[in-house]
Amino acid sequence: MNITRWNPFTEMDDFFKSYNRALARNQSQEGMLRADWSPSVDITEDDKEFLIKAELPEVKKEDIKVDVNNGVVTLSGERRSETKDEKEHRIERFYGRFSRSFSLPENVKEEDIKAENKEGMLYLHLPKSEADKPKKIQVDIQ
Repeated sequence: MNITRWNPFTEMDDFFKSYNRALARNQSQEGMLRADWSPSVDITEDDKEFLIKAELPEVKKEDIKVDVNNGVVTLSGERRSETKDEKEHRIERFYGRFSRSFSLPENVKEEDIKAENKEGMLYLHLPKSEADKPKKIQVDIQ
């Protein structure tokens, strides 16, 4: 027999998560606010750069904007709805404007930031400055 400790806050958290998912699923496109969605991102780092990968399926290159201002990079744009004369049975994806902002580390060369858009992903390359790259030093033992 296992004894499980009851935590009411966990149950409340689970309830609100499922409630929010249900609202998102059942909410019609017309009822949504213009900035009601934000793309999922992954942020990674290696010796040369930070990399932000943002999922932007069916967002055209012309509809994406990347700004760098005072140590903050902002991805913004719009995914346009496909309005057709078809009867819609279920709409689960979000449409409209989006915006995500990220504070940049001090060791990013803002003037060398590059972005590429391919296969529904935006790759934002944030190169590190030379002075802040880790250096390996061999110390002689005497």
